[in-house]
Amino acid sequence: MVGPERPQFVLFGSSIVQFSFSNGGWGASLADLYARKADIILRGYSRWNSRRALEVLEKVFPKDAATQPSLVIVYFGGNDSMRAHPSGLGPQVPLPEYIENMRKIAIYLKSLSNCTRVIFLSAPPVNEEKIRESFSGQFRDLGRTNEACRVYSVACLELCREMNIKAVDLWTAIQKRDDWAAACFTDGVHFSSEGSKIVVEEISRVLKEADWEPSLYWESMPTEFGEDSPC
Repeated sequence: MVGPERPQFVLFGSSIVQFSFSNGGWGASLADLYARKADIILRGYSRWNSRRALEVLEKVFPKDAATQPSLVIVYFGGNDSMRAHPSGLGPQVPLPEYIENMRKIAIYLKSLSNCTRVIFLSAPPVNEEKIRESFSGQFRDLGRTNEACRVYSVACLELCREMNIKAVDLWTAIQKRDDWAAACFTDGVHFSSEGSKIVVEEISRVLKEADWEPSLYWESMPTEFGEDSPC
């Protein structure tokens, strides 16, 4: 490990997280925003759902780690919301199980340390027509609809209110833009740079408004070696 030690912000989720450093992604934007302030750590796993996340949670976030993250941003829900395949294969997780999985994830992450903060991202909308154009095979056949994403988004947000967890309502935030379906995705599911801008804006708003001590909003955090070089 290199020093000095900085606060760690971990991005934990499925492909929305894994691809967040591509195409002007929101993860890369956060890393730029928090340069010399915090280390943005990527733990994204394409095609994962909340069930799989729960299975490996202790490996991704070991309780005996020397340093615990200051912030964990969690995204699962889009894959969980997909239509169940007749074979029983695929990432779909029934809504009641999804809610309990996310509850267990939240409880575990909050137990890592007294200073570990958590933000959940709800399932964003999708461009169904673009999905049909972009995907083939099992992923296309499993079906992902905007209505299903809404249902899982609402469930995530309700859980966050119940557990007093900060949340970003991506399903609503993305659709505030009139041209969201065309502008915010690369393939109907994953964010373009325009979609990622909205994600960063919403995360930044939550961090700015949170009454956390110390603040994790970028403007409030100290800059590492902030003094000028000596002449």
